[in-house]
Amino acid sequence: MRARPLTLLQDDLVDYDPAMERMTDLVGQRQRDERPDTLWLLSHPSVFTVGRRTPVAHLPDPSHGIPVAETGRGGQLTYHGPGQLVGYLIVKLAEDEGIVDYVREVELRLVEALGKLGLPAERRDTPPGSELLTGVWTSETGRKIISIGMRQSRGVTSHGFALNVDGDLTPWSWAVACGMPDVDMTSLQRELGTASMDEVRKVVAEAFEASGTSA
Repeated sequence: MRARPLTLLQDDLVDYDPAMERMTDLVGQRQRDERPDTLWLLSHPSVFTVGRRTPVAHLPDPSHGIPVAETGRGGQLTYHGPGQLVGYLIVKLAEDEGIVDYVREVELRLVEALGKLGLPAERRDTPPGSELLTGVWTSETGRKIISIGMRQSRGVTSHGFALNVDGDLTPWSWAVACGMPDVDMTSLQRELGTASMDEVRKVVAEAFEASGTSA
């Protein structure tokens, strides 16, 4: 894995739409070489986000009261909420890299972070004809703990990953996550019995060679 130090931005809870506006601005700055490669760590209030290929049948029942937002990333439906660490990656790819190459790197860095937190985890290859298995899964229980959805524009990545730390997992059961009806979403709290958001932020930032100050 190539060395790729990032500048770290951090926020606590940021509404999804304003976060997308800021992320778009960060991407533009990176495309113009006005800022370095960046990792932005934050969390969102409860929201379901859907990709361009998400079937209507996978959407949640509106009676639960959680908004649904369309997004330009790859992948299908995912859920964001308090107790989940979201990481947006604004990175200029090398000429010999594609977005699939970088997503694999992101998976491996997150597997490393989870290992340091005491949870063995793995990335998975997608069998031909299957729904994409992008993300990170627990090695022992086979549950999905990190969702990943990214895109690139003019050589710069956007969007990123969502790691379930200690939030309520119930909303995941109200929709079809990641295009997989049988997926069992989990969290560090569920797997380990304890979880510290501050510690997770620190370990994830280290796994991405990211340093800096609050946003």
